[in-house]
Amino acid sequence: MDYKKFLYEQKKREKALKAKASKVVVKEIRFGPQTDDHDYEFKKKHAEKFLKDGAKLKAFVFFKGRSIVFKEQGQILLLRLAQDLEELGKVEQMPKLEGKRMTMFIAPKK
Repeated sequence: MDYKKFLYEQKKREKALKAKASKVVVKEIRFGPQTDDHDYEFKKKHAEKFLKDGAKLKAFVFFKGRSIVFKEQGQILLLRLAQDLEELGKVEQMPKLEGKRMTMFIAPKK
C-alpha cells in the first residue's frame, strides 16, 4: 500500500470522527448577590431554555466592591437555582468562590 494513500485515508477517518463529535456549548447566567425575585425568575426561564436546548449552564454571582460581605446570600441564590432546575439538569459543580465570583455548573439531563 502506498504511504501517501495511507496518510490520506487516516486523515479522512480523523475528519469523519471530528465531524461526528458533539460540541459542548456553555451558556452563562450572571446574578448579583441581591438579585430581586422578578429578575431571578426571568433569568431562571432563560436557564431552563438553555438546558432544554442541551447546553451546559454556568451560573455565577458577581460580587462588586464591598458586596463580597454577602457571600452566603450568593450561595443561597445559586442553590435555589439548582433546586428549581432539578428536573432539567444536574449540578456538576457546587457553588465555589473564585475571587469575586461564585460559580456553579449545571449539565442537562439526557
